[in-house]
Amino acid sequence: MTTTNKTKLNETTSLVRPSDDSKQQLTLQLLMAVGTAVIGSLQFGYNTGVINAPQKIIETFYNETWHKRYSEYMLSTTLTTLWSVSVAIFSVGGIFGSFSVGLFVNRFGRRNSMLIVNVLAFIAAALMGFSKLAESWEMLIIGRFIVGLYSGLSTGFVPMYVGEIAPTSLRGALGTLHQLGIVIGILIAQIFGMKEIMGTPTMWPFLFGFTFIPALLQCALLPFCPESPRYLLINQNEEAKAKTVLKKLLGTEDVDADMQEMREESRQMMREKKVTIPELFRSSLYRQPIFIAIMLQLSQQLSGINAVFYFSTGIFEKAGVSEPVYATIGTGVVNTAFTVVSLFIVERVGRRSLHLIGLMGMAVSSVLMTIAMALLDQVKWMSYVSIIAIFSFVAFFEIGPGPIPWFIVAELFSQGPRPSAIAVAGFSNWFANFLVGMCFQYVEELTGPYVFIIFTIFLLIFFVFTYFKVPETKGRTFEEISASFRSGAEKYTQDDLNTLGADAQL
Repeated sequence: MTTTNKTKLNETTSLVRPSDDSKQQLTLQLLMAVGTAVIGSLQFGYNTGVINAPQKIIETFYNETWHKRYSEYMLSTTLTTLWSVSVAIFSVGGIFGSFSVGLFVNRFGRRNSMLIVNVLAFIAAALMGFSKLAESWEMLIIGRFIVGLYSGLSTGFVPMYVGEIAPTSLRGALGTLHQLGIVIGILIAQIFGMKEIMGTPTMWPFLFGFTFIPALLQCALLPFCPESPRYLLINQNEEAKAKTVLKKLLGTEDVDADMQEMREESRQMMREKKVTIPELFRSSLYRQPIFIAIMLQLSQQLSGINAVFYFSTGIFEKAGVSEPVYATIGTGVVNTAFTVVSLFIVERVGRRSLHLIGLMGMAVSSVLMTIAMALLDQVKWMSYVSIIAIFSFVAFFEIGPGPIPWFIVAELFSQGPRPSAIAVAGFSNWFANFLVGMCFQYVEELTGPYVFIIFTIFLLIFFVFTYFKVPETKGRTFEEISASFRSGAEKYTQDDLNTLGADAQL
């Protein structure tokens, strides 16, 4: 690309930047829409954390049910496998759900998609809530799969919807609310899972059936929330309706600059044919951003965070903590507190910088955790060091690797390829989640206290990748971010030109 063309491109994108950031305030309508959407994030977090605290109780249920059927108790290896399946099947559902995001959002819209899939949450709540009454551990596992399917869809819908309704200056902060919803869900699950509340042999079915309540609340609120103005204008060609929605969301009559930005994105999308998942990898225009999106999702899951979320009670027990459930809840409190910290600083510090800080902090915490676990038998006070290391590990996760991969994917792609890109990124996230959930217990048995060294290596790899490859997206419009990748491509192949259309040649 020539210097002249780059200059023209920069001039074009500067014309469509939403004008005065002071207009972009947090209105009641915007807050309600984001808050309602984030209920789906809370469901994801709740069902991630709910399996942790009552592990021993549910394993006893599995064993007793098995004994009633076959007049014998399970082998310990069978019980370990069945429990690992119960944990990991949630991620299998998430894999299928994440790949189905595009089918829903393109046909039903962003808001209506979130409304429709609550049917899955109701079904899952019924299956899991009545599993003990039916003496069927299969119902619990199937329910975990279905709520995973729901969560996989929600992790696509929520960041996309929030990213499209949020003004540019608030997009990072509001995008962080998806992760805040997740960690609040995890914290609620940890508190409800206490033996004083619902973590008992009689009450645990209610713990899993609780999923019904947030689903009901979201169904009641979503009809009062607007559809994404980008979807209305770009996908439905309803410009007047999009403008009306935008005025309500931004709390101002002057939305011309924002409408112009969306029109520019719409024109760019008209020059593109529909971008399928294979084309994301074939086209050099999309290959770099999709690779970045995948690596960011992997950096979140292969950091080892879900090993802590899924198995923290067991980890604290091995560390010699007398009441591990309270230490686990402490982890949830730290988790939530530092997500709030990220919410307030993401627009000041930037996505890339926070991600780098988080990855390096997690790596150091992981090494500290390994040392503490290895010396626990020789030095008893190392149990306190292990708790501090885990708290630090979680805190650095929520500063960067927790919230940022979810919403930065929506920022890296324009409206055309965005659904396919979010599907691929979601699949990467959930597949890595599944691997950790399924394999961690076995790897821990083989490696003992050195299991987190594996995650340390991954964290350092992702730190190097982020430093050299991930761009900063703070304060930039969707079109500007897409344009930076277009300008970065030195030449286009014939496939790229076919994808972009003749009008896209610079």
